[in-house]
Amino acid sequence: MKIDASKPLEYSTEENSNKIFGFWVFLGAEIPLFATLFTVYLVMVNRFASGPSGSEIFEIGPVLVETFLLLSSSFTIGLAIHAMRHGYKKAMMVFMAITLLMGLGFIGIEIDEFFTYVHEGATLQTSGFLSSLFVLLGTHGAHVSFGFLWGAGIMIQLWRHGITPATANKAFIFSLFWHFLDVVWIFIFSFVYLKGLM
Repeated sequence: MKIDASKPLEYSTEENSNKIFGFWVFLGAEIPLFATLFTVYLVMVNRFASGPSGSEIFEIGPVLVETFLLLSSSFTIGLAIHAMRHGYKKAMMVFMAITLLMGLGFIGIEIDEFFTYVHEGATLQTSGFLSSLFVLLGTHGAHVSFGFLWGAGIMIQLWRHGITPATANKAFIFSLFWHFLDVVWIFIFSFVYLKGLM
């Protein structure tokens, strides 16, 4: 395995560069998935049947906390990658841990939000609006949950093996995934919650 010292560690081998390119292709395939879910939601957004509308069930407080947690975690994963590029393993681990804890907080609030909706009689079967809402939020939440487990696995590898071309590559690819989830959340925050509360 030939290492090119002139490149950042995550790009330092041909295999690493290919993996990053492959992951960009994967993220390109994720865009149509979320675009489809948003399209279905926007078609169903006014189909309440006998159930509540968004303005009746959405609460801005928890959504603002979710937004703060996820966008802040995008900053901390950036700091983790910055620390990685300077060889600061401890700082990298700390910033990754903060990122994952904020992701866990986001998931906890979203689960609580879902329980609140169901308690108020807003379920997947209530209306077209609610079914599309649950599927959109649930798909994003599942991605964040997977990201939490993936990031935890990378942290274990970093703790065992340190910052190597392989662990740097995995951490960088994870950071791309995490940033992508933040971008999707900005659309959810804008077109689901803010629009729904108006």
